[in-house]
Amino acid sequence: MRFGSLYRLRGSIAFRITIWYSIIFPLSSALSFGIMYYSLSSYVNRKDREILRAKVAEYVGEYRAGGTGLLDAEIRSDRKTDKRISFFVRISGPDNKTLFLSVPDAETAFDYQYLDRKPPRPRFVDLITGGGYFPTEVLSTGLPDGLLLQVGKSMKGRQVVLQNFRETFLAVLIPVVFLGFAGGAFLSYRALRPIHSLVEIVDLIIDTGKVRDRVPENDELEDLIVLFNRLLERIETLISGMRGCLDNVGHDLRTPLTRMRGAIEEALQSDQGKEGLQEALMDCAEESERILTLLDTLMDISEAETGVMPLFVEEVNLLEMFEDTVQLFDYAADDKKITISIDCAPDIIIRVDPIRMGQVLANLIDNAVKYTPREGTVTIRGDRTDSDVEISVQDTGEGIAIQEIPKIWHRLYRIDKSRSQRGLGLGLSLVKAIVHAHGAEIEVLSEPDKGSRFTVHIPQKSRAIA
Repeated sequence: MRFGSLYRLRGSIAFRITIWYSIIFPLSSALSFGIMYYSLSSYVNRKDREILRAKVAEYVGEYRAGGTGLLDAEIRSDRKTDKRISFFVRISGPDNKTLFLSVPDAETAFDYQYLDRKPPRPRFVDLITGGGYFPTEVLSTGLPDGLLLQVGKSMKGRQVVLQNFRETFLAVLIPVVFLGFAGGAFLSYRALRPIHSLVEIVDLIIDTGKVRDRVPENDELEDLIVLFNRLLERIETLISGMRGCLDNVGHDLRTPLTRMRGAIEEALQSDQGKEGLQEALMDCAEESERILTLLDTLMDISEAETGVMPLFVEEVNLLEMFEDTVQLFDYAADDKKITISIDCAPDIIIRVDPIRMGQVLANLIDNAVKYTPREGTVTIRGDRTDSDVEISVQDTGEGIAIQEIPKIWHRLYRIDKSRSQRGLGLGLSLVKAIVHAHGAEIEVLSEPDKGSRFTVHIPQKSRAIA
């Protein structure tokens, strides 16, 4: 169990962030140290070289002024003035034999006999080791009488400074590693805390099935949390709608199924013979057709709302579509003595799926005829504007209360006073879904007892899929 926990910890994002931060932070510190160390080393090297060159120039001047005697006096004076800086001085002849030699303290001594064996290189700095604790830099230059002056300076001060710098870095490195690990752990916890909250909410939703909980907003992951909360709201809305839809479907299916069962039981118990059985079968067929229509309409709405409904777009003459659709309602309109009029120019062409848009128009006209009282009127109008084509169906029927208008587009929703009319309650839901699938919009204006007007706005450049 313990090893399993360690394995899961090793694979967690928090652990990896902590480790990476623990590595990157000391590495960045080491890189900074390297840059500073290089800069410091370059600086002290340059300053020591400048001091050495200045001293060589000074000793050349003393030699010109008073020979080796004045030079020796100047060297002794320098050593008394600052014992920390001691210069090695050598003068050699043309055969590289030592003519004058001044050696610093033993601590900074070096193998000066090496110069007797090495050919001189004027104006070059030689690094010589041996004898003392620290190497010495030697600069050679010519004198007026053909002799060679060599001046050396110990690198002790320079190396002590750099050594102290290295020791200081090593002393700081351990706390830096610890701070890197602690900082990585803190930052990973801080950065992943909103994700932990998100995980807790998801676990709660999975355990309880409730989607009402929301993740508290956090600056680090504000966009993600806002989107997740919106997703939860959307899911909650869909679940609520699905439950309502199932309730309505169950209610609407119960009636035809009950009728079918009643017809079958009545036929089985009666002695009407073949004619009674045929009548019962016809009733069952009628109710089953109603059920199939209900399910097919629900499938069409779902396809349209999810964007998978196939649309076969073509150019359609609007007036001809009006006339063909109105013919379907001539009998129902004549029965109620309702006048259906068409107002549309003959040259208006729209790009739509004629079958699907015919469903939209048929549902709107069917509702208008169904809820318009006897001797009323239904007007179908087509108008062209600069940006779209408007199709409107206006009636003089019962109208819709303003608080009911947003609800009429819901699946299986039926206004109370319309429940006496036979129907599925899916017509307007299907209308809206098909209209939106065409990239169009629909609006309704209505007042109780004054009628309703449904208007479809079809863009001239529809985004419908061909």
